[in-house]
Amino acid sequence: MIRRSFGLALGAILAMATAAGAHGPSRLKTEMSVTLDATPAEVWEAIGRFDDMGWHPAVASTAMTPEGAPADLPDESTRVLHLKSDSGDPTITEQLMKIDPDKRMYKYMITDVAVEVLPVTNYSATLQVNDLDGKAEVVWKGGYYRGFPNNDPPENLNDDAATAAVTAIYQAGLDALAERFGRLE
Repeated sequence: MIRRSFGLALGAILAMATAAGAHGPSRLKTEMSVTLDATPAEVWEAIGRFDDMGWHPAVASTAMTPEGAPADLPDESTRVLHLKSDSGDPTITEQLMKIDPDKRMYKYMITDVAVEVLPVTNYSATLQVNDLDGKAEVVWKGGYYRGFPNNDPPENLNDDAATAAVTAIYQAGLDALAERFGRLE
């Protein structure tokens, strides 16, 4: 009886230890901002339309799906970003989760993207324009998991690759806005 109890207890401890080491990836976060030499209204006019991501240098075109779909209804507005590329037509499909023009912000999530295009899963983000004494502060923040959901991811789908890819996208967009409006330090 003691031997059986000891065996069960040892088995339970080993199972818990294995489960603790195999928890999978943690949610990653990236937040970046830039303060621009423009009013919040001017910047929101440029970036606040969910159906137009033309301000971002990586986006060749934005299409609402289905064609003619509204661009301002959470859970109904879906856009397909066609990215600039020398090969193929890489796309990212995103759904609007919330929009608040008074607060100059919208939240969205990626519903479809190949990890070869963007090595993340379960990505959601907020893009917001804040008023800093009459100047625009653009804040872009997102949460996501790496592109490989299991343990021991390949280098191109690990946490570092996911964070580097999201950071590069945010930086390119914020730099384009700074070039357009001017950056304040």
